[in-house]
Amino acid sequence: MEEIRVSPDYNWFRSTVPLKRIIVDDDDSKVWSLYDAGPKNIRCPIIFLPPVSGTAEVFFQQVLALSGWGYRVISLQYPVYWDLLEFCDGFRKLLDHLQLDKVHLFGASLGGFLAQKFAEVTHKSPRVHSLILCNSFSDTSIFNQTWTANSFWLMPAFMLKKIVLGNFAKGPVDPKMADAIDFMVDRLESLNQSELASRLTLNCQNSYVEPHKIKDVAVTIMDVFDQSALSHEAKEEMYKLYPNARRAHLKTGGNFPYLCRSAEVNLYIQIHLRQFHGTRYAAISPEMVSAEELERHLFSSLMRCLLA
Repeated sequence: MEEIRVSPDYNWFRSTVPLKRIIVDDDDSKVWSLYDAGPKNIRCPIIFLPPVSGTAEVFFQQVLALSGWGYRVISLQYPVYWDLLEFCDGFRKLLDHLQLDKVHLFGASLGGFLAQKFAEVTHKSPRVHSLILCNSFSDTSIFNQTWTANSFWLMPAFMLKKIVLGNFAKGPVDPKMADAIDFMVDRLESLNQSELASRLTLNCQNSYVEPHKIKDVAVTIMDVFDQSALSHEAKEEMYKLYPNARRAHLKTGGNFPYLCRSAEVNLYIQIHLRQFHGTRYAAISPEMVSAEELERHLFSSLMRCLLA
Protein backbone atom coordinates (compact mmCIF):
# COMPACT_ATOMS: atom_id res chain seq x y z
CA MET A 1 0.00 0.00 0.00
CA GLU A 2 1.30 3.45 -0.91
CA GLU A 3 2.77 5.41 1.96
CA ILE A 4 0.90 8.52 3.06
CA ARG A 5 3.75 10.98 2.51
CA VAL A 6 4.05 10.01 -1.18
CA SER A 7 0.29 9.69 -1.76
CA PRO A 8 -1.48 11.93 -4.31
CA ASP A 9 -3.76 13.40 -1.60
CA TYR A 10 -0.84 14.46 0.60
CA ASN A 11 1.10 15.91 -2.34
CA TRP A 12 -2.02 17.77 -3.47
CA PHE A 13 -2.43 19.18 0.04
CA ARG A 14 1.21 20.32 0.23
CA SER A 15 1.02 21.97 -3.19
CA THR A 16 -2.33 23.76 -2.77
CA VAL A 17 -2.60 24.77 0.90
CA PRO A 18 0.16 27.19 1.97
CA LEU A 19 1.87 26.85 5.34
CA LYS A 20 1.72 30.09 7.32
CA ARG A 21 4.04 31.06 10.17
CA ILE A 22 2.78 33.57 12.74
CA ILE A 23 4.45 35.15 15.77
CA VAL A 24 2.13 36.59 18.43
CA ASP A 25 4.41 36.60 21.49
CA ASP A 26 7.20 39.01 22.40
CA ASP A 27 9.57 36.05 22.05
CA ASP A 28 10.30 35.77 18.30
CA SER A 29 11.26 32.10 18.69
CA LYS A 30 7.62 31.17 19.43
CA VAL A 31 6.26 30.57 15.94
CA TRP A 32 2.80 29.14 15.25
CA SER A 33 2.64 27.12 12.01
CA LEU A 34 -0.75 26.62 10.42
CA TYR A 35 -2.73 25.68 7.34
CA ASP A 36 -5.87 27.78 6.78
CA ALA A 37 -8.23 26.48 4.08
CA GLY A 38 -11.78 27.33 3.09
CA PRO A 39 -13.74 30.61 2.96
CA LYS A 40 -12.00 33.33 4.99
CA ASN A 41 -15.30 35.13 5.67
CA ILE A 42 -16.15 32.36 8.18
CA ARG A 43 -15.45 33.78 11.65
CA CYS A 44 -15.99 30.57 13.63
CA PRO A 45 -13.87 27.91 11.90
CA ILE A 46 -12.88 24.49 13.14
CA ILE A 47 -9.29 24.35 14.39
CA PHE A 48 -7.29 21.12 14.72
CA LEU A 49 -4.77 20.61 17.54
CA PRO A 50 -2.28 17.72 17.12
CA PRO A 51 -1.05 15.11 19.62
CA VAL A 52 2.47 15.08 21.12
CA SER A 53 3.95 13.41 18.04
CA GLY A 54 1.99 15.42 15.48
CA THR A 55 2.48 18.44 13.27
CA ALA A 56 -0.07 20.55 11.40
CA GLU A 57 0.17 18.12 8.45
CA VAL A 58 -1.37 15.16 10.30
CA PHE A 59 -4.89 16.53 9.68
CA PHE A 60 -4.37 17.02 5.93
CA GLN A 61 -7.26 14.68 5.06
CA GLN A 62 -9.64 16.73 7.21
CA VAL A 63 -8.36 19.99 5.71
CA LEU A 64 -8.87 18.76 2.13
CA ALA A 65 -12.27 17.09 2.63
CA LEU A 66 -13.93 19.70 4.85
CA SER A 67 -12.68 22.78 3.01
CA GLY A 68 -13.89 21.15 -0.22
CA TRP A 69 -17.39 21.19 1.25
CA GLY A 70 -17.22 24.86 2.25
CA TYR A 71 -15.93 24.65 5.82
CA ARG A 72 -13.15 26.89 7.02
CA VAL A 73 -10.51 24.59 8.49
CA ILE A 74 -7.32 25.53 10.34
CA SER A 75 -4.74 22.92 11.30
CA LEU A 76 -1.96 24.20 13.49
CA GLN A 77 1.29 23.33 15.18
CA TYR A 78 2.07 25.06 18.45
CA PRO A 79 5.39 26.61 19.41
CA VAL A 80 7.39 25.71 22.51
CA TYR A 81 5.38 26.40 25.66
CA TRP A 82 6.33 24.90 29.01
CA ASP A 83 3.22 25.89 30.96
CA LEU A 84 -0.50 25.40 30.30
CA LEU A 85 -1.42 29.01 31.11
CA GLU A 86 1.38 30.21 28.83
CA PHE A 87 -0.03 28.03 26.02
CA CYS A 88 -3.56 29.35 26.61
CA ASP A 89 -2.33 32.96 26.52
CA GLY A 90 -0.43 32.33 23.29
CA PHE A 91 -3.42 30.60 21.67
CA ARG A 92 -5.71 33.47 22.68
CA LYS A 93 -3.28 35.93 21.04
CA LEU A 94 -3.27 33.78 17.89
CA LEU A 95 -7.09 33.88 17.69
CA ASP A 96 -6.95 37.65 18.19
CA HIS A 97 -4.40 37.93 15.38
CA LEU A 98 -6.63 35.84 13.09
CA GLN A 99 -9.63 37.99 14.17
CA LEU A 100 -11.58 34.97 15.41
CA ASP A 101 -13.93 35.59 18.34
CA LYS A 102 -15.08 31.98 18.83
CA VAL A 103 -13.97 28.68 17.35
CA HIS A 104 -14.72 24.98 17.24
CA LEU A 105 -11.77 22.87 18.41
CA PHE A 106 -10.85 19.32 17.37
CA GLY A 107 -8.09 18.02 19.63
CA ALA A 108 -6.31 14.67 19.41
CA SER A 109 -4.82 13.28 22.64
CA LEU A 110 -2.69 16.17 24.04
CA GLY A 111 -4.46 18.48 21.57
CA GLY A 112 -7.79 17.55 23.14
CA PHE A 113 -6.48 18.21 26.65
CA LEU A 114 -5.14 21.62 25.56
CA ALA A 115 -8.49 22.41 23.90
CA GLN A 116 -10.32 21.66 27.16
CA LYS A 117 -7.88 23.74 29.21
CA PHE A 118 -8.21 26.67 26.79
CA ALA A 119 -12.01 26.51 27.02
CA GLU A 120 -11.70 26.39 30.81
CA VAL A 121 -9.24 29.29 31.09
CA THR A 122 -11.34 31.52 28.79
CA HIS A 123 -14.73 30.55 30.27
CA LYS A 124 -15.45 34.07 31.58
CA SER A 125 -15.01 35.47 28.08
CA PRO A 126 -15.71 32.34 26.00
CA ARG A 127 -13.61 31.70 22.90
CA VAL A 128 -14.59 28.04 22.37
CA HIS A 129 -18.04 27.26 20.99
CA SER A 130 -17.65 23.50 20.78
CA LEU A 131 -15.16 20.66 21.29
CA ILE A 132 -14.44 17.39 19.50
CA LEU A 133 -12.12 15.33 21.69
CA CYS A 134 -10.43 12.46 19.86
CA ASN A 135 -8.69 9.80 21.98
CA SER A 136 -8.25 12.49 24.59
CA PHE A 137 -8.07 12.74 28.37
CA SER A 138 -9.03 15.14 31.17
CA ASP A 139 -6.40 14.42 33.84
CA THR A 140 -2.64 14.12 33.24
CA SER A 141 -2.22 11.80 36.24
CA ILE A 142 -3.36 8.86 34.04
CA PHE A 143 0.15 8.72 32.55
CA ASN A 144 1.86 8.33 35.96
CA GLN A 145 4.55 10.74 34.77
CA THR A 146 3.77 13.87 36.79
CA TRP A 147 6.92 13.36 38.87
CA THR A 148 9.13 13.43 35.74
CA ALA A 149 7.33 16.31 33.98
CA ASN A 150 9.87 18.89 35.15
CA SER A 151 12.85 16.89 33.88
CA PHE A 152 11.86 16.37 30.23
CA TRP A 153 13.76 19.53 29.24
CA LEU A 154 17.00 17.83 30.33
CA MET A 155 16.53 14.69 28.24
CA PRO A 156 18.10 14.28 24.78
CA ALA A 157 15.81 14.08 21.76
CA PHE A 158 16.37 10.34 21.15
CA MET A 159 15.19 9.54 24.69
CA LEU A 160 12.08 11.71 24.32
CA LYS A 161 11.22 10.04 21.01
CA LYS A 162 11.62 6.64 22.65
CA ILE A 163 9.08 7.68 25.33
CA VAL A 164 6.57 8.75 22.68
CA LEU A 165 7.11 5.68 20.49
CA GLY A 166 6.40 3.49 23.51
CA ASN A 167 2.72 4.51 23.22
CA PHE A 168 2.41 3.55 19.54
CA ALA A 169 0.54 0.36 18.64
CA LYS A 170 2.52 -2.87 18.78
CA GLY A 171 1.78 -6.10 16.97
CA PRO A 172 -0.05 -6.65 13.67
CA VAL A 173 -2.31 -3.90 12.33
CA ASP A 174 -4.10 -3.43 9.02
CA PRO A 175 -2.23 -1.68 6.16
CA LYS A 176 -3.94 1.72 6.62
CA MET A 177 -3.12 1.79 10.32
CA ALA A 178 0.47 0.75 9.55
CA ASP A 179 0.75 3.64 7.06
CA ALA A 180 -0.67 6.03 9.69
CA ILE A 181 1.91 4.90 12.25
CA ASP A 182 4.75 5.28 9.68
CA PHE A 183 3.56 8.80 8.87
CA MET A 184 3.37 9.78 12.55
CA VAL A 185 6.88 8.40 13.14
CA ASP A 186 8.04 10.57 10.24
CA ARG A 187 6.33 13.61 11.80
CA LEU A 188 7.87 12.77 15.18
CA GLU A 189 11.33 12.76 13.60
CA SER A 190 10.71 16.30 12.33
CA LEU A 191 10.29 17.68 15.88
CA ASN A 192 13.35 19.03 17.71
CA GLN A 193 14.29 18.42 21.35
CA SER A 194 12.62 21.51 22.81
CA GLU A 195 9.39 20.94 20.86
CA LEU A 196 9.13 17.36 22.10
CA ALA A 197 10.21 18.14 25.67
CA SER A 198 7.71 21.00 26.01
CA ARG A 199 4.83 18.90 24.67
CA LEU A 200 5.62 16.03 27.01
CA THR A 201 5.81 18.54 29.86
CA LEU A 202 2.34 19.88 29.04
CA ASN A 203 1.10 16.30 28.64
CA CYS A 204 2.37 15.16 32.03
CA GLN A 205 2.56 18.13 34.42
CA ASN A 206 0.01 17.80 37.20
CA SER A 207 -3.27 19.21 35.88
CA TYR A 208 -6.90 18.30 35.28
CA VAL A 209 -9.96 19.79 33.60
CA GLU A 210 -12.60 21.57 35.67
CA PRO A 211 -15.79 20.59 33.80
CA HIS A 212 -18.13 23.04 35.58
CA LYS A 213 -16.32 25.88 33.81
CA ILE A 214 -17.10 24.53 30.34
CA LYS A 215 -20.55 23.05 30.96
CA ASP A 216 -22.10 25.26 28.24
CA VAL A 217 -19.72 24.04 25.51
CA ALA A 218 -21.09 21.42 23.09
CA VAL A 219 -18.85 18.34 23.22
CA THR A 220 -18.40 15.25 21.07
CA ILE A 221 -16.14 12.50 22.42
CA MET A 222 -14.52 10.45 19.66
CA ASP A 223 -12.70 7.24 20.50
CA VAL A 224 -11.85 3.80 19.16
CA PHE A 225 -12.72 0.31 20.34
CA ASP A 226 -9.36 -1.21 19.42
CA GLN A 227 -5.92 -0.62 20.91
CA SER A 228 -4.89 2.96 21.68
CA ALA A 229 -2.65 4.74 24.18
CA LEU A 230 -5.70 5.56 26.34
CA SER A 231 -6.77 3.12 29.02
CA HIS A 232 -10.39 2.01 29.45
CA GLU A 233 -10.44 3.93 32.76
CA ALA A 234 -9.38 7.16 31.05
CA LYS A 235 -12.19 6.80 28.50
CA GLU A 236 -14.74 6.13 31.23
CA GLU A 237 -13.54 9.23 33.08
CA MET A 238 -14.20 11.34 29.97
CA TYR A 239 -17.75 9.96 29.72
CA LYS A 240 -18.39 10.83 33.38
CA LEU A 241 -16.92 14.30 32.95
CA TYR A 242 -19.20 15.07 29.98
CA PRO A 243 -22.41 13.08 30.60
CA ASN A 244 -24.30 15.05 27.93
CA ALA A 245 -21.61 14.78 25.27
CA ARG A 246 -22.30 13.14 21.94
CA ARG A 247 -20.27 9.98 21.43
CA ALA A 248 -18.57 9.04 18.18
CA HIS A 249 -17.23 5.50 18.40
CA LEU A 250 -14.99 3.97 15.76
CA LYS A 251 -14.68 0.19 15.65
CA THR A 252 -11.00 0.49 14.71
CA GLY A 253 -8.49 3.28 14.14
CA GLY A 254 -5.86 3.00 16.85
CA ASN A 255 -4.17 6.19 18.02
CA PHE A 256 -4.56 8.02 14.71
CA PRO A 257 -8.07 7.47 13.27
CA TYR A 258 -7.99 10.87 11.52
CA LEU A 259 -5.30 9.37 9.24
CA CYS A 260 -6.38 5.75 8.80
CA ARG A 261 -10.18 6.14 9.17
CA SER A 262 -10.51 9.64 7.75
CA ALA A 263 -13.90 9.09 6.04
CA GLU A 264 -15.55 8.11 9.33
CA VAL A 265 -13.80 10.87 11.29
CA ASN A 266 -14.80 13.50 8.70
CA LEU A 267 -18.40 12.30 8.85
CA TYR A 268 -18.51 12.58 12.65
CA ILE A 269 -17.00 16.06 12.47
CA GLN A 270 -19.70 17.19 10.03
CA ILE A 271 -22.46 15.65 12.15
CA HIS A 272 -21.07 17.57 15.15
CA LEU A 273 -20.90 20.86 13.23
CA ARG A 274 -24.37 20.45 11.68
CA GLN A 275 -26.03 21.66 14.93
CA PHE A 276 -24.55 25.14 14.29
CA HIS A 277 -25.66 25.53 10.66
CA GLY A 278 -27.69 28.65 10.10
CA THR A 279 -26.21 30.41 13.14
CA ARG A 280 -23.37 32.91 13.44
CA TYR A 281 -21.23 30.03 14.76
CA ALA A 282 -21.48 27.96 11.57
CA ALA A 283 -18.08 26.76 10.34
CA ILE A 284 -19.44 26.41 6.79
CA SER A 285 -20.32 28.99 4.18
CA PRO A 286 -24.02 28.77 3.19
CA GLU A 287 -23.11 30.29 -0.20
CA MET A 288 -20.97 27.27 -1.10
CA VAL A 289 -23.49 24.56 -0.27
CA SER A 290 -27.22 24.54 0.50
CA ALA A 291 -28.66 22.87 3.60
CA GLU A 292 -30.40 20.26 1.41
CA GLU A 293 -27.23 19.47 -0.50
CA LEU A 294 -25.29 19.12 2.77
CA GLU A 295 -27.91 16.74 4.19
CA ARG A 296 -27.69 14.58 1.06
CA HIS A 297 -23.90 14.56 1.32
CA LEU A 298 -24.00 13.53 4.99
CA PHE A 299 -26.51 10.77 4.24
CA SER A 300 -24.46 9.36 1.35
CA SER A 301 -21.26 9.56 3.48
CA LEU A 302 -23.02 7.69 6.28
CA MET A 303 -24.17 4.96 3.91
CA ARG A 304 -20.64 4.56 2.49
CA CYS A 305 -19.21 4.21 6.01
CA LEU A 306 -21.86 1.65 6.97
CA LEU A 307 -21.24 -0.41 3.83
CA ALA A 308 -17.44 -0.22 4.04
